[in-house]
Amino acid sequence: MIALTLAEIADAVGGELHPAGADPEVRVDGPVTTDSREVVRGGLFVAKRGEFDDGHRFAGGAAEAGAALLIVEEPLALDVPQIVVDDSVDALGRLATEVVARVRALGRLRIVGVTGSNGKTTTKNLLRTVLERVGETVAARKSFNNEVGAPITMLELTESTEFLVAEMGASGVGEIARLVRMARPDIGIVLKVGLAHAGEFGGIEQTVRAKSEMVTDLLETDVAVLNADDPRVAPMAALTRARVVRFGLGDDAEVRATDIRVHSRGTDFTVTVPGGESARLAFGVLGEHHIMNALAAVAAARELGVPLAGIVEALESVTLAEHGRMEVLGGRDDITVINDAYNASPDSMAAALKTLAQVKRDGARTFAVLGEMSELGEFSGDEHDRIGLLAVRLGISQLVVVGTGARRLHISAINEGSWDGESAFVETQDEAFELVTAQARPGDTILVKSSNSAGLRHLGDRLGEWFS
Repeated sequence: MIALTLAEIADAVGGELHPAGADPEVRVDGPVTTDSREVVRGGLFVAKRGEFDDGHRFAGGAAEAGAALLIVEEPLALDVPQIVVDDSVDALGRLATEVVARVRALGRLRIVGVTGSNGKTTTKNLLRTVLERVGETVAARKSFNNEVGAPITMLELTESTEFLVAEMGASGVGEIARLVRMARPDIGIVLKVGLAHAGEFGGIEQTVRAKSEMVTDLLETDVAVLNADDPRVAPMAALTRARVVRFGLGDDAEVRATDIRVHSRGTDFTVTVPGGESARLAFGVLGEHHIMNALAAVAAARELGVPLAGIVEALESVTLAEHGRMEVLGGRDDITVINDAYNASPDSMAAALKTLAQVKRDGARTFAVLGEMSELGEFSGDEHDRIGLLAVRLGISQLVVVGTGARRLHISAINEGSWDGESAFVETQDEAFELVTAQARPGDTILVKSSNSAGLRHLGDRLGEWFS
């Protein structure tokens, strides 16, 4: 974080400095965290009340670790300066807003906001890879995209930061708008609107409304980067004053991919940008669906002045979007494990299954080890049914459904009838591990996919290690 005095921080967050004898001119420039285990000497600890715990219980540990300042909702009997606020999460956002404004006033910072039901983290990581070759870049760690994670990312800015890539997620209307107000993007990207978290939003219409918040407040001088192939995203062009750049596979996209070739090492395609310039891109992230994330990154990077050749070179250096996202593991006896269990929605589950079918080796088999897709609300049953049918229609050799929440996947598959494959239902990851390791043969490909809450990412890692 840029250096601010205690008085400046108190003013920014609307809090009161405590104890009374604390020197308001003391400067704080250490990293900001809500996790006391991450506190470093000189850092700032925000005591956040959560659903299951209260950060105030860990403030003492933060002080012992050398925190220079605590943001709290009640004064604590600790020998460290504190700023007392009504709401620590709100204070965190206010502080991020102040820091972003100060760095932006220096005239160097450009901000990209990324949202969508799928692909946010991958696109953010791709953009970071491109931009950090050009200038100092700050981007979220993991999926820091909510009311806590996004401002913590923003608070990593320094006076010399040139690019901020802010991943902006939401579980309800108004949340993206709040993040946009903290760090007003110069470029707003909307990737896709699907059923991910639809249960929390209250339906697909509310999901569309929430995602459109990324572009509705952009200025005429800004750029909205929109998915031309998504019928829910493309119409957002009418909701923004910003200049619109579309990406996709069709002729109506200014940034588009053609001549696509999918293989077990990723995808090759020709990318064309405004003005007609094109280049061949050997993209090492597995899955044809990741082409759209790459195109969004290309569009944003071009708007930031990065030459196409430099963008292609950077993207070709990427072989893994994120741990647990289409991560290729294994290798023993030519058995491949694809761990894609970081998260799941109906769209990403379907895309992963299609990739599994595309990369199947001749004469070998495909295993789909699938868990629950969470946060779908009233759509949950029908969407699990649809994925089960898709696995059958794609000719997946062995479906392994893990956990009661995903059981309808199994039922819909076995009820489909004509199918050369098989489906098995197990309750636990251990059962799934035993089944797959007993049946896998040389050359087979094994996909592990579920929402993060189902925990199958650990099963994917375990299978990857077993077959390595």
